[in-house]
Amino acid sequence: MRAAPAVTPSVTPPEGTVPGCPGGARVTVTDPALVRRAVKAAALGNAMEWFDFGVYSYLAVTLGKVFFPSGNPTAQLLSTFGAFAAAFLVRPLGGMVFGPLGDRVGRQKVLALTMIMMAAGTFAIGLIPSYATLGVGAPLLLLAARLVQGFSTGGEYAGASTFIAEYAPDRRRGFFGSWLEFGTLAGYIGGAGLVTLMTALLSADDLVSWGWRVPFLIAGPMGIIGLYLRMRLEETPAFAAQLEKAESSRRKVPLREMVAGQWRALLLCMALVLVFNVTDYMLLSYMPSYLTSELKYDETHGLLVVLGVMALMMIVQPFAGALTDRIGRRPVIAAGCAGFLFLSVPALLLIRQGSLLAVALGMGALGLLLVCFTAAMPAALPALFPTRVRYGSLSIGFNISVSLFGGTTPLVVTALIGATGDMMMPAYYMMGAAVIGGIATWRIPESAGHPLPGSPPSLEPLPAVPAPTQHG
Repeated sequence: MRAAPAVTPSVTPPEGTVPGCPGGARVTVTDPALVRRAVKAAALGNAMEWFDFGVYSYLAVTLGKVFFPSGNPTAQLLSTFGAFAAAFLVRPLGGMVFGPLGDRVGRQKVLALTMIMMAAGTFAIGLIPSYATLGVGAPLLLLAARLVQGFSTGGEYAGASTFIAEYAPDRRRGFFGSWLEFGTLAGYIGGAGLVTLMTALLSADDLVSWGWRVPFLIAGPMGIIGLYLRMRLEETPAFAAQLEKAESSRRKVPLREMVAGQWRALLLCMALVLVFNVTDYMLLSYMPSYLTSELKYDETHGLLVVLGVMALMMIVQPFAGALTDRIGRRPVIAAGCAGFLFLSVPALLLIRQGSLLAVALGMGALGLLLVCFTAAMPAALPALFPTRVRYGSLSIGFNISVSLFGGTTPLVVTALIGATGDMMMPAYYMMGAAVIGGIATWRIPESAGHPLPGSPPSLEPLPAVPAPTQHG
């Protein structure tokens, strides 16, 4: 394993990119206040995205009644998850548009655009008439709104993780990157908490007639706040340095270079994203419906259990991110893969036991294993690609994998249970993903403490040294 670069100037250098390494290499000295602002803006956008996905998942049964009337509850649920999965079909297209654009015009501009589109698509869902009012046009409008969301999301996660990774100092990239998934969990908790509160306060008829609209309409003001924060940010130092080296600040990077030129890194990225997102969507999107529809668990209590698991994950998240800076990304990701391989069956058996304590223990175990991925991936994935193609290549690899394996998880597992009658299918699915993720983890280089490929070392400023006092 190569050692991290040791750069110890005798005095604190000015902020920005300055000479300071042997051989004329350059060093980026980070601005702590700017790093914190970048992390907040990126995490808020992710929170808004997953607030919507969380709400959609937790209201899946209700949305099935509103948009897909049928005498068969399983058919309703499959139709709802089908619309959920449809958004993931266009995510690779969004990645192929927004990713290369982010490498050409800048990360900040593209992230502002994806924020606008995501907020508009989510807000529109809250305005769609029901099937009883509009007929077949209602589910078609729902599908259209989901496609807008999916297209915009194609540039969101890769851009946000790239943005934080390029701002963060090398030795704390895992810690700062972990706040991106902290935002994800905050969005899920916001969505789950609101749905739980509404489920407890409203009657079933009120929830179906108007209550389900409220969480989606909240996306409007959230999007305005997120857009304001993102528009106030400067471009990342790594991207600014890349433009400075380039012959033209608008030189287009061919899509072929982002794919064919990075095919090894792309395959590793897709495998890591597979295990990350299959387990993520299984636990946070599918399990609430599994508890309610398959195990006939009380809906409110099931949502409260998931809410508690997410709160536990949020508490652990920053500490796990800091741990990846200390011991490396690979050991943490490998521990998560091993845990899902050997503990998925015992955890699901606990959940199926049905008591509140057993469900909480099983879900809690899976949640803590998931933290191994949520804490490490935001720093590990951007480090697979050089600066020149980072946003584009990561967007393509991430979104193809999510579309094929992550977002389809609820639909595929629901169908597998319906076809086989085997209620342990969620565990088997996670175990298969863990094997693939473990192989990829073995193949990736360790990135903790090292500069991003194609970027100079990024350091925190040294503490100011007090000027010596003279005594007369």
